Amino acid sequence: MSEQILKIADDFWNIRGSFKIGGVVDIGTHASLIRRANGKFVFLDALRLQGEVLAQVLALTNDGQDVEAVLNLHPFHTVYVRPMHETFPAARLYGTRRHQAQLADLPWEAELTEEAGLHEQYAEDLRFSVPRGVEFVSADPKLHFSSVLALHKSSGTIHVDDTLSFARVPGPLGRTGLGQFLVFHPTLGRVLERRAGAAAEFRRWAKGLIGDWAGAQNLCTAHNATLLAADNPGSGISARIQRALDRVERTLLRHEKKYG
Repeated sequence: MSEQILKIADDFWNIRGSFKIGGVVDIGTHASLIRRANGKFVFLDALRLQGEVLAQVLALTNDGQDVEAVLNLHPFHTVYVRPMHETFPAARLYGTRRHQAQLADLPWEAELTEEAGLHEQYAEDLRFSVPRGVEFVSADPKLHFSSVLALHKSSGTIHVDDTLSFARVPGPLGRTGLGQFLVFHPTLGRVLERRAGAAAEFRRWAKGLIGDWAGAQNLCTAHNATLLAADNPGSGISARIQRALDRVERTLLRHEKKYG
């Protein structure tokens, strides 16, 4: 998968990149570039930017000088953190606690992307949400459910890593509502905290997301595809998240039966 940059709105770009499992199967990944109300730029997540895509980013950002910060939002997405920092060394570097532990030699800012202090710092432009009732960092490094979700307020765009996945079936059907699927990551049942009330907490968090982010128009997911208002033949983002929540209700009920 070659890199490409997609203009979602006048102040939001989603960059699609390559990530190969075992060096063979390319599941793709992404980062987003936003222009803040103050005119500066912030990356959500990291990629190794090269070639024409890098040239476009540099042209947008005054040769990179206007890139203010890189916010790494998924604790297990670490491969491209160092290359991104090397490309924009003057940008403030933020990550989760796991990012800081895994790449301790990098010049991390004190604020963590999963905590309220960072969220308040960027509240003019972004809203953040951290899934509840689930392990944010699983003891099993193969379980990548949780990430910090970000809503870019001015464009109504949600940037999300593995927590939500959007996909289209190949061919003409994929351009219709029948051929499009938004789901919670299938590892949900394995990352729900093993305690009473965890499933209810997750359900409340998801319902809160549906209500609080009801104005979202666009969705950019890490390993699959983007869903833009201009190309959406079906339900809005919030309705699709509600259906995704409905689909995992059996998983939540099984957890409640076992743990309470």
